[in-house]
Amino acid sequence: MVSNPPPRAGAGGTPGPVPPRLSGPPPPGELPAVHAAVICVALPGLVVSPEHGQLTGRGLEGFYQHGRRLLSRCQLRVAGRDPISVQGRSISADRARFLSVVRTSAGGGPDPELCVERLRHADGTERITLTSYAGRPVRVPVEIALGTDLADLGRVAAGRAGPELPASVHDSGMRWTSGNAHCAVTAQPPPADALASAGVLRWMVELVPGGSYTIQLSITSGTSGRPVRAAGQAVSPLPSLQVARAEGDDPRVAALWQHSIDDLRALLIRDPASPADLHAAGGVPWRCGVAPAESIWAARMALPLSTRLAAATLRTLARTQLGGSAPELGRIPGPLRDAGPFLPPGCTGVEATLAFPVLLAEARRWGLAESEVAALLPAAERCLHWLGAALGDDGYLAEPGPGAGLVRAETQAHAHRAALLGAELLRECGRPGADTWLARAKTLRDRFRAEFWVDDLGGGRPAAARTADGRPVPLLGAGAAHLLDTGLLGGGRLAPGLLDKAQTEQLARLLGGPAMDSGWGLRGLAVKEPGYNPFGHRAGAVRVHESAVAVAGLAGAGHEKEAVALLRGVLAAAEAFGHRLPEMYAGEQRTADSVPVPHPAACRPAAVAAAAGIHLLATLVGVRPDTPAGSVALHPLRSAPLGAIRLAGLSVAGEPFAVRVSRLGVGMVEQAAERLQLGG
Repeated sequence: MVSNPPPRAGAGGTPGPVPPRLSGPPPPGELPAVHAAVICVALPGLVVSPEHGQLTGRGLEGFYQHGRRLLSRCQLRVAGRDPISVQGRSISADRARFLSVVRTSAGGGPDPELCVERLRHADGTERITLTSYAGRPVRVPVEIALGTDLADLGRVAAGRAGPELPASVHDSGMRWTSGNAHCAVTAQPPPADALASAGVLRWMVELVPGGSYTIQLSITSGTSGRPVRAAGQAVSPLPSLQVARAEGDDPRVAALWQHSIDDLRALLIRDPASPADLHAAGGVPWRCGVAPAESIWAARMALPLSTRLAAATLRTLARTQLGGSAPELGRIPGPLRDAGPFLPPGCTGVEATLAFPVLLAEARRWGLAESEVAALLPAAERCLHWLGAALGDDGYLAEPGPGAGLVRAETQAHAHRAALLGAELLRECGRPGADTWLARAKTLRDRFRAEFWVDDLGGGRPAAARTADGRPVPLLGAGAAHLLDTGLLGGGRLAPGLLDKAQTEQLARLLGGPAMDSGWGLRGLAVKEPGYNPFGHRAGAVRVHESAVAVAGLAGAGHEKEAVALLRGVLAAAEAFGHRLPEMYAGEQRTADSVPVPHPAACRPAAVAAAAGIHLLATLVGVRPDTPAGSVALHPLRSAPLGAIRLAGLSVAGEPFAVRVSRLGVGMVEQAAERLQLGG
């Protein structure tokens, strides 16, 4: 939706909190606060509303389609006054409900007589229903004032939207035009009066006691009168995202699972080059278009639900691979992402390139058809070709761009995982190069263990990076969690990690300690590190994606105590956010009477946060399939920290899969493809 999004925290923007504003545009370089906004999304449709529901045109408020604001102002007046707002909330990823009341007579006491319900949908519709609880018939005027600037979302976010455009009466509503952009609002039933000069539609509504009156608004773009829904409906949800369900002793399990799937489904968009291929946008409101690293991470964490999303995401990214000659051949392009106060921005395209063969290899384990694997294998080989050319003589991968020569620990983890899973993928598919990649992975592993570990009195820690001259950057942050994410090999085995056993144990202690575990999840930077800021998107805020990676990595390495503590923290935060996890929130320490503090610039929903909810709950049951070998293994958390849990409607080997874990931590497969055998 946004081809040139504004700078933002977490994607090359200015770190730190963004103070809320009551009115007026934000200063240059500052994003509007969205943490209190009620956001509806079913891409390419998006609606941003204040909690009271009246769209006033301030900040990001409005109906959007494909990144353009179709309607910025929609203000309702009943009986000559603004209704009194009593509640505004999301009821699903794509719908919101706003409830208000109206007093119609001065002598009627404190009780309101009219109830006004506004149901707002990301497809570009709003239904306004007035219900009378007065003891006599009521006749009230109703006005809806409309306006728009038809501005691009990027300009709106940067505070550079133009003035409202003049309206013209059109059909049973209003119409606006600016260049090639058009918007029309139609109302049913038709208004009794329409004032183009003020953009006002008027009705005279008569209500008997207990009676209701409904006005339906439809916002359309272009000249065809086609509603926003027509574009949104082109992105039908994957069937597997509709049937998957979770249940357990802890009621938060079902709520988080369903909301995570709902959010992920709302972010699915089509690749214009191949409309059959869906992938997840980064998040709203800032990254409504292609975000390579986040799309591929979301598809990877959602593998228990579907390999179709993984395949479509891989096909989409394969079409963006750079051609020509080395050193760029095979790399997936992507924007820079801010890495915090002490490291230069990193390239998300590098991360996506390294994740490509990993996702393909793991999707094959989950049941991606061999014909689809074969079609995507050349693109994975090009990714590995780029990695081979980019590896230095020391075996490390130094990213291009700012800070050239800097070697990040997180990037080495991605490269190591790509080498190991890529090697097994090549070998099992009968392609050359497997032994070479295994040797490269071993070289990287040996050097990393010796050169990236910083000894100290506390037992040591992995360096966050090494400078071009070999000096370590001894920062402890959430990026270290990626050192524990090893990847799934054949037979339900986990690939060896970059750290040895003793180093892994020490890292588990660090991630589970109070400096990193906020009680709500994993902080982006340890409390005692210089530059720590609980609102810093890479300097102390809890990023849900990295917390989920840490939980799964710790569980896979056998450090269940630390994994469970982090999992409980994120689950508690999810409950406080209505089970819709934002991209990030403040890393302030949890206390007995505290709640997680929202980050004003966080995307919500965000693809990686939605998929992280799925990944966290899937970690509880520990399904590790190997479809090519016809087996599936279960490695549930033995402590059963949330009691009994059941996941159904998963997909393994292309068929439905259901698994249950008892209160004793014993896993049992309830439904699976007949050709699958339960492994160890």
